[in-house]
Amino acid sequence: MTSGSRHRGQPASPTPRVRLVDVAREAGLSKTTVSAALNDTGRLSPAVREKARETARRMGYRPNATARQLRAGRAKLIGYVVGELSDAPWVFLESPYFARLTGATASTALRRGYAMVLLPTGSLQSEWADLPLDAVVVTDPAADDRIVDDLLAAGIPVFSDRSVEGRPGAYWVDVDTDAAVRSVLDHFLEQGARRPVLVVPDSTTLFHAEVFAAHREWCAEHGLPERAVRVGEHGNGAVIRAVETALVEDPAGGGRPDALLVVAEASPPLVLEAARRHGYDVPGDLLLVCVSEDATAEHTVPPVTTLSLRPEAIAEAGIDHLVNVLERGSREPAGTLVPTRLDVRASSVRSHG
Repeated sequence: MTSGSRHRGQPASPTPRVRLVDVAREAGLSKTTVSAALNDTGRLSPAVREKARETARRMGYRPNATARQLRAGRAKLIGYVVGELSDAPWVFLESPYFARLTGATASTALRRGYAMVLLPTGSLQSEWADLPLDAVVVTDPAADDRIVDDLLAAGIPVFSDRSVEGRPGAYWVDVDTDAAVRSVLDHFLEQGARRPVLVVPDSTTLFHAEVFAAHREWCAEHGLPERAVRVGEHGNGAVIRAVETALVEDPAGGGRPDALLVVAEASPPLVLEAARRHGYDVPGDLLLVCVSEDATAEHTVPPVTTLSLRPEAIAEAGIDHLVNVLERGSREPAGTLVPTRLDVRASSVRSHG
């Protein structure tokens, strides 16, 4: 047996870790200069800073995370939970809205030096108690969700929606739901609609409760019939069945709807197809608006008007709060209200010619 065959199949020795002093020696700079360049501190010329960084990249240098954690007193880890879908772990990534919110939160946090850890929805304390989490983002918690209480009791800062407003250790970012719903209903009214119908999840989250309340108040203020269909399950199938229920003639004698606001998330092309199956011309017979971040809405015939909750803006505001709390010592209860955006397209505009 040769010496080569004797070692075949055995794991190779690990590559020695590149140290800061190795980078400094290779670059012909002092260790202090390289450290300042990599940490974006000190008064260095652009050329020196770039030389240090390029040498570190070429050599595969990585800072010692443990040492950084000890110096900062933080692990730089943020937990992330979607409370609304607690009955179906990870399914939120199939939602265009939650997929964009999750991605934007992760990328915004990373730019600020924090990594995001996805936690199972409906998380038990045993699943996160041993993780060195600096904070946890809880998006759209249900009214009876215990995780917010458990996190705050453990002394972990929570970033969530306005349902946590005023609670010590909790900070919020939310959308102006009342203004958002009214913007859609006012748009319907301007286009001549008098029988709008709402399709909304049967959910205890603050957002959906506020949607339902805003719709009810607007209808009462304008003397128009209030009609809403609740969706008991998530997914396109359940929402489209609710849409089909909404499209039939009002059993109370109000006639067929002439406008439809679909807040429950569903594929806009499928909503449009459901309307056609029931004999509606959109927008001639029925004005249509979907609360959606699905890009397919722009490419249907006609293009579907969407109400965007602006997940990227929510993520940016939330991480700003987080950094203020964790790095600047802010402890004042704080929150941000993010305006929504109504992208008006042909599905909700009637020709008056």
